[in-house]
Amino acid sequence: MEQKEPYLKGRGAQINTHNKYHHLEYDKEPIPYDEWEEGAQIKTEYIEVYPKTILNKVDSPDIGLGYSMNPYQGCEHGCIYCYARNSHTYWGYSAGLDFEQKILVKKDVPKILEATIKKPSWKAIPIMLSGNTDCYQPAERVYKITRQVLEILWKYRHPVSLITKNSLILRDLDLLKELNSCDLVHVAVSVTTLDEDLRQVLEPRTASIKSRLKTIQELAAHNIPVTAMLAPIIPGLNDHEILQLAEKTAEAGASSIGSTIVRLNGDIAEIFEDWIRKAMPDRADRVLNRIRDCHGGKLNDSRFGTRMRGEGNIAEIIHQQVALAKKLYFKDKERRPYNLTLHEEFKDGQLKLF
Repeated sequence: MEQKEPYLKGRGAQINTHNKYHHLEYDKEPIPYDEWEEGAQIKTEYIEVYPKTILNKVDSPDIGLGYSMNPYQGCEHGCIYCYARNSHTYWGYSAGLDFEQKILVKKDVPKILEATIKKPSWKAIPIMLSGNTDCYQPAERVYKITRQVLEILWKYRHPVSLITKNSLILRDLDLLKELNSCDLVHVAVSVTTLDEDLRQVLEPRTASIKSRLKTIQELAAHNIPVTAMLAPIIPGLNDHEILQLAEKTAEAGASSIGSTIVRLNGDIAEIFEDWIRKAMPDRADRVLNRIRDCHGGKLNDSRFGTRMRGEGNIAEIIHQQVALAKKLYFKDKERRPYNLTLHEEFKDGQLKLF
């Protein structure tokens, strides 16, 4: 991967894009890696915030979820394609480097969650951790908010789903096993590529591919339902790996796979294009043109029904490969449904005897 322009190692985004909600202008070209002390260039700031609500109702017809919850805003994993980058602008920051370096920590999440799900009017519906940023990103080692959330959900026997790229989830295996004993948990582990060199520039601070496969294996060994999310599929970068990804994750014990085609909405288009022209200049035009081919000639796509699936010849080939992968490696596998009945019996934190 020849690099013709200065490249900021250890991060995904190479620039801070302009925030339309903010009056300040950002320096779009940070000091290159070779000219900066490593500690300065990779410094991450944790900022405690105190939202009044923490559950987000998912209204999108493309996502079969009830509610999502995000203990952290911003994500140090630095995945260059992440759709959640755009939400960082609402807090006054850039979707670029700020998204990876300024992490907002919602310490009151467990308290607010408990107050919400013990209300008489609350009906059990799976809550997703996290619909936006990774609940097991590095900040979780410090704050342990996700673990506190799982403790509360187990106390009230409430269903939950988790999606992550971090093997830190295995720290909470004890709680996941308890939740699973009552069919209250599903886990999704994102596995985007088997190429570790690509992973290091595409998702620079995530767990290694080897570690993610081991995570799937460990969860499956305890009969915890695990989906491998082969997402996003980026044509020209990882679309040729679909069958191999499916095979390896099935061997590790995944019970199903999911996939989406990358879309570069909002500021992400500028961030992604800047990144790929610096990280992979020889492949940049090919990849960008293939993404456009999947979204009606654009890098972005906000249309319900097509935004996550794409359209056109390249998208159709991807869909065919995913369908073949499911047939070859997941034909006889099933994922147990959630138990939605227990929560009513535990709304006061213990089993109601009368």
